[in-house]
Amino acid sequence: MRKMSKEIKEEMIDRIQAFFIKERGEEIGNLAAEQVLDFITEEMASYFYNEGIEDSISALQLRMENLEEDLYTLKHPLYK
Repeated sequence: MRKMSKEIKEEMIDRIQAFFIKERGEEIGNLAAEQVLDFITEEMASYFYNEGIEDSISALQLRMENLEEDLYTLKHPLYK
């Protein structure tokens, strides 16, 4: 897995802090927000990654079916 850029990590930490304020009325610091981000990344990111892979497989299968149909329409009859 690629390393998260500093800018993206900071944005995610800001969003976590905003979530805690909005949804829970709690103000958390950068360290606490970074710990939440680390937990999500380490414990849950694989699920979302795998779901993305499954979505990609489904999209590719659909495109391949369409391609197969398109190729059959290009076939020429053997006899006229």
